[in-house]
Amino acid sequence: MVLAVMEASFQRARRPEQKDQRREDILAAAGRLALESGVARVSLGDIAAAVGLAKSNVLRYFGTREEIYLQLAMREGNEWAAAALAALRGASGFSATAAALADAYADRPLYCDLTTHAETMLEHNVSVAALRVYKLWAIDTYFTVGRQITTACPQLTDTDGASLVMAASAFVAKLFPLTRPPEALRQLYEQEPEIARVFPPLRPTLQRMIAATAAGLQATH
Repeated sequence: MVLAVMEASFQRARRPEQKDQRREDILAAAGRLALESGVARVSLGDIAAAVGLAKSNVLRYFGTREEIYLQLAMREGNEWAAAALAALRGASGFSATAAALADAYADRPLYCDLTTHAETMLEHNVSVAALRVYKLWAIDTYFTVGRQITTACPQLTDTDGASLVMAASAFVAKLFPLTRPPEALRQLYEQEPEIARVFPPLRPTLQRMIAATAAGLQATH
């Protein structure tokens, strides 16, 4: 009886630590579902079912489905930035810098997927307050990693470095979906491999495009 009362109490998540845990559970479930099916295919109902809540209860913690994924994008983005910064500390030159950024992305498919949908989906149907938090975080991340890029590439300015990070995210948004072709496209690639070869793998292509952009930024000076 006591156990049942305790479980019911936690179901309502009244205490701050219970609310924090519920938010963590929602974010974790959203991340797992996105890794399995892709961000675009996960609904609010899917997330609610994964944590055993009604959709209305999920909305007590996050304003919308998109807000859940914006929060997750910032969390995953912090891990991406930490990995990129660590790699950049030992880097020198455009190629090594590009490898540091590309590897940090390629090793994090969930962040790649979130990046792919940030502007086209996740920034829609959210509050001004949520967007402000996300945009300020993005700007800070661009410039934090960008300043470290200038250590590896002294030919570039801090603004160049931030621009390179922004460009890298744009390349990811184009390249990452190619790694998850729909069933009909997979069948086409199997039937006609010469078509598949036109679409190169993520990591080396991303690295090459970032390095080329870095060199181009220097040339604009």
